[in-house]
This record gives sequence, C-alpha cells and structure tokens, in this order.
Amino acid sequence: MKRIFQIIALFCMIATVSSAQEKKAFTLNDVIPGGSNYYNLVPKSLPGLQWWGDVCVRTDIEDIKKIDNKSGKETVIATLEEVNKALKGDMPYQLTGHIKPLHTLMSASMPWADRNIITFTQYDDCTPAQKYMVWYDFGKKKIVNLFKLQGEGPTNFDFCKENGYMAYTIGNDLYVAHEGDFSTMVNPKVTGNQQPEKDVVYGQAVHRNEFGIMKGTFWSPKGTYLAFYRMDQSMVTDYPQVNTTTRIAELVPDKYPMAGMTSHKVTVGVYNVKDGKTTYLQAGDPTDRYFTNISWSPDEKSVFVIELNRDQNHAQLVQYDAVSGQKMGVLYEEKHTRYVEPQHPLIFLPWDDSQFIYQTQRDGFNHLYVMDTKTKLKGDWKTGKDSEDQYCEYLKTTPLTEGNWLVQDVLGFNASRKEIVIASTEVSPLQTNIFSLNVKNGKRTLIGIADGTHQAKLSASGTYLIDYLTSNSVPREISILPTTGKKGVTLFTATDPLKEGYNLPEITIGTIKAADGETDLYYRLIKPVNFDPNKKYPAIIYVYGGPHAQMIHNTRFYDARGWDLYMAQQGYVMLTVDNRGSDNRGIKFENCTFRHLGVEEMKDQVEGAKFLQSLPYVDADKIGVHGWSFGGFMTTNLMLTYPDIFKVGVAGGPVIDWQFYEVMYGERYMDTPQTNPEGYKGSNLRLKAGNLKGRLEIIIGGMDPTCVPQHSISFLRACIDAGTHPDFFIYPEDGHNMMGRDRVHLHEHITRYFLDHLK
Repeated sequence: MKRIFQIIALFCMIATVSSAQEKKAFTLNDVIPGGSNYYNLVPKSLPGLQWWGDVCVRTDIEDIKKIDNKSGKETVIATLEEVNKALKGDMPYQLTGHIKPLHTLMSASMPWADRNIITFTQYDDCTPAQKYMVWYDFGKKKIVNLFKLQGEGPTNFDFCKENGYMAYTIGNDLYVAHEGDFSTMVNPKVTGNQQPEKDVVYGQAVHRNEFGIMKGTFWSPKGTYLAFYRMDQSMVTDYPQVNTTTRIAELVPDKYPMAGMTSHKVTVGVYNVKDGKTTYLQAGDPTDRYFTNISWSPDEKSVFVIELNRDQNHAQLVQYDAVSGQKMGVLYEEKHTRYVEPQHPLIFLPWDDSQFIYQTQRDGFNHLYVMDTKTKLKGDWKTGKDSEDQYCEYLKTTPLTEGNWLVQDVLGFNASRKEIVIASTEVSPLQTNIFSLNVKNGKRTLIGIADGTHQAKLSASGTYLIDYLTSNSVPREISILPTTGKKGVTLFTATDPLKEGYNLPEITIGTIKAADGETDLYYRLIKPVNFDPNKKYPAIIYVYGGPHAQMIHNTRFYDARGWDLYMAQQGYVMLTVDNRGSDNRGIKFENCTFRHLGVEEMKDQVEGAKFLQSLPYVDADKIGVHGWSFGGFMTTNLMLTYPDIFKVGVAGGPVIDWQFYEVMYGERYMDTPQTNPEGYKGSNLRLKAGNLKGRLEIIIGGMDPTCVPQHSISFLRACIDAGTHPDFFIYPEDGHNMMGRDRVHLHEHITRYFLDHLK
C-alpha cells in the first residue's frame, strides 16, 4: 500500500511539473499596455453599464439593452441601425449629408429617467473638427434635438440634464450651447470676453489639478447658473519646452509656477444662462490663494468654496451669494501646523436642505461630518485628535464616521432610508469597500462581499448599485446589488487569460516594520518563475513612495504591474513596499515626511532592502531599484544615499531638486525654498551627485510638463562636475509618461539595463 501511495505522489509531481512546463512564457507585448497582445490577456469586462434612473442599461456597439435589477435579464430598447436611420432621415436640409453615421452606441448617455432619450456627440462629415450634440428618442425612433458645439476641437464637456445645456471649452475660452429646436441651430453663448485674453483660461481645472480639482465648470442644481474658474497665468513664468519635430526646433512654452515663485491668480465666475450675464465672487485679492471644491446650495442662492492660503495650512469654507457675488460668511475653519488638504466639495442631504456633509482629516483620517446651517455657533477654536490640527465651527457639527480608517468617497444617497453610500478602507487599507451609512444612528452596512476592491455606480434613488469587484483571486466580477446589503444578481464573471495560459510567479503580501520600529508597512513579494529555493537571485525594489499613491491593493496580482511579472520571469525577486508618506493610512502616516521629502521614505525602503537580504534565496549584493516620477526621485536618492545597498537603478521622470517642481504640490509638502532652505538642500540630489557608485540610468520624456527636463539635465551637469557617470535616455516629444508602443519600448529598455548590470 505504501508503494502505491509513493507511485501516486510521484505521478502527481510529474503531472504538476508537466502542467507548468506546458504553460507559456509571456513577453512584454503580453503584459505592458500598448503591447500587441496586451488586451487579449487582461480579464474581459462588461462595458457600457450605466443607470437610466433606477434602470440599469448597457450601451453596446450594436444596441442598448436594459437589464432587470433582480434577474439580470436583458431587453433591447434601441439599435444602432435605428439611430443611423434617424440620423440620415431627420436632419434639417442644411445638414443633410453632414452628420456621420455612428459606428457604436457605447458612448451614448441616458440622462433623464422619465424620458426615452439617448444623447451622444458626433462629428461633421464635411468639417471633421465640428461637433454636434444629438438627442434621439428611441420611443419615437427619431432625432428630437440637435445643436452645434461651435468652433473646432471642443473639449471639457459638462452637460446639464436639468436645462439641456452643454458647457465646453475651445482653447482657453468657455462656451455654453443651448437646447432648442435643432432646425434653428441655436449658436452657443460665450462667457468671458468676446476677444481672447492672453494667458487667461476659462472653464478648465486650475491649481494644476491639486485639491481634488478635476474640472472647471459647476452647474447649479436646477441649471439656472454655471459657476466656472477663470485662471490668469499672465504673471507666471514661461517654461521653455521645445518641439524637435520641426525643421528648426520650436519653442512651446508651458506656464509652470515653480516652488517659491509667482503663481497664477484664480477667480470664480457665475454665469446666468437666462440673461447671459456673469458675476464674479467677491473673494478679494486672489494673489497666493487657492479656491477649491466649489459646490452649490439646493436653492441655488449660494455658492460655497473652500479657500486656502498659499502655505496651505489654513482652510476656510466660505459662502457667497450667487447673484451678487458678495461674501456671506465663513462656515468652518481649519489649521494644521503642517498642511490642510481639502479634497471634497460639501454635499447637501437630499431630505434636509439645511444640512450638508463636510469631509476633513482633523481627527487623523478623512471622515464625514454633518453641518447644520440652521444652528449657528459663536466659533471657538478646538484641537482635533490629531494634536497638530485646530478647527473652528460656526455651525452645529456632528461627526458621522470615525475610526482608524478613512472615507474615500461619497457615492450618493438613498433618500427613502436616509442613508449615505460611501467607499472606505474600513475593512482593510488594501481595499475599497462600499457601505450604506445611516445618518441617524451611524450604522454601516456592508454592500457586497468583504473581500477585494470594489468600485460602484449608484442608481438615481440609491436603492441599487453596479458593483465592480476585483481581488487577487477574482479577476473581475460585476453585479447589481441592493444597497440594503442583501444579495444581488451577478451580471458578469471574468476569467484571467494570463493566469490560465501562462507560467506565472508566486506573489505574496505581508508586513514589515517601518524604520520607526512601530508602524506596519505592507509589502508585495514576487518570486521568480520556476522558483528554486536553493538558488541565489538578484532582487529589484519597485518604488513610488509619495503622497496620494499606494502600490499594493487586493486586486489582480495585488496590483503588481506587468513589468514586475516579466522581471520575475527573467529570474529576479521583485519587492514593493508602501512606505510612510504614501496613501490611505491617515494624515500622520503621510505627513511625517513634511519639509524633508525622501528622508523617512528612504529609511523605510532600506528596511525593505534588509528584508530582501534576510531571505536565503536573495543575493544580498545584487539589489536594484526602479521607480517613476516620485519613484524616480526615490530611485535616484536611494542610489546616491545608500550606494552600498543599491547597485543598479533606473529612474524615470525624476524630481531632482524640489525648487524646480510646481507650487501647489511642492509647497504643500516642502514649504517654499525661502522658508525651508535646509529641507530643500537635503532633498537636492544634485548635491549628492558625487556619491554615485553603481549603475544609474535616468529616463525622461522630452517635453515632460510635470517633472520638467531641467531636473535631469541639471543632474547630468552635476555628475559631470563630480566625475560620476550616470546613463541617460530620452523619449523625444513624450510627456511625463510613455504611451502606446513607446511604453513597450520603455520597458524593453529598462529590462535590458537590469539584465546588463544586475545579473
């Protein structure tokens, strides 16, 4: 009997080895976005899902289907053939033959729950840059409205379903196109001056997209007004980017305010769509101030702005009269010895127009607070749970969430149950989970399973959501779930072609202690493909390490990138550590790096290197490092500060000297060069150029607008002066990141460097 079990065990071992051998090796074209086979090997999805009120619909190539929320059954409600027939037959005579037929319905929207209307934009067949917005009634099977988006190259679209108007920009100008009888082709109105103003930008994101700013227009709840940003950059220095594709290289200046230098000035306008008049908020001199998180009161009488000083250590929630622009008062203030960083506009409760949700990190983690406009307070300064934070409330304020976890987003409301639907890290900082939150008692109900990272789209009434789930064990699962926490219906479950057909490495996650000896840091460890515990392998640390980024999540491959997997196939141990200073662990975890970027972060990465050196299968003398952007700064810094540990590095788009970085981000974490000279000196990598011992390659985009080329070029000069020899590679005309085929070429180049120098 014992002999039989031995034979069976031997057979199973042979079968396992044979199965592994049958699986294929992968190439960079398989695992890097832009690769020729990349999209064939990522888990499939179910695109085009959206809410039509409380009805889930799927806009596909050939048709639009509605989906039963309980059974998942699909029913076709409109087809591409019907839409194109209407486009051909319902056009006014002056547009006959102008509107191109659609090739897909995937970009269509259904903004009105009570109307059988789909909307989409389409180009003019005769003037390709000219665009139209089209409304198609799938009940009547006809085009019921069409209006032109005037000018060429419109962008920054912001459609208001309450009034049927579209705000958009062309160049630096802001336009508003009207709903109307399409046969009259009503022209857009222009906000701002009729003649373009040099270096003044309307209706676009400002402050370089910091403070959660992702757009520049904000419709009022009923569509009566449009608030918008006006950014005057005339006083900002031109950074001389150069386009080398022309016969003689051309100067392409970019407005780039560097830390400690003159920044742009922002004002907020309010455009009345009925009379076409614009009023600007009377906020005072905008010099050295930030205007963030614009929101409206439900009655459209007030506009709210969170304003910060240039030091970014004092925030005020300010209320303005929407008609006159006059300042009505400050509703809340917050100060921090390091920085205050508002990321979210206030949100009024749909069942009580006098109360709104405000988000702040004053207790150490981003949480929700209910503020009551009916109950005014004198306003006394208090100290938060984070002892460096002080706040002053001028309205009655009630904490709604608390704990050592953070609210990441408010998805909306279930008004009938008086609940808020939120995304948070309550289950784990490695995940996003969705909860319904009862405003009255604070009770939270988990929606969907606890495992994995969830994203969601909430229906109009908040009774259902579309849940997108991924984890290390679930490639992708899409479901419709009731927000009561009960079980829903699964619409789609994906397999992973890469896991099924290719020989992949083992990936594990765990924790190590930070350099402070107390804080747990998460790591991701990838062993080489066909791992042999008796061998010694070289190792590479992939690092980012900066604010607002986290490299490890409970997602596919625990967030490991395709290049990490590929290098494991080449025989490298791959490690990533989310050091102190990174995201989703609370304000103290992040701001311990304040005024001295790189110092604490590098100490934690060295703990990761020590962890690698403790592993019996890692060659302790062959440790490399690679990162991009902040990770490029970290890579270069580690190579120069700890040259006896890190032997080979590839730094992409690195910050070299923080005085060359932009005002908003740079000064938040470093203050100005004038007020923090020692911090800037300690983080200036040009001063460490003589420390280079190993092989370091720097790679940049030739027109990088984020980490401008001056960083790397000045470092090369410093290395020449110091007698050290980094390598350098440039992607002409590329920006901060390489895309498409350039991205594959980039990772081929990075791979070659490590294969050549860290074997």
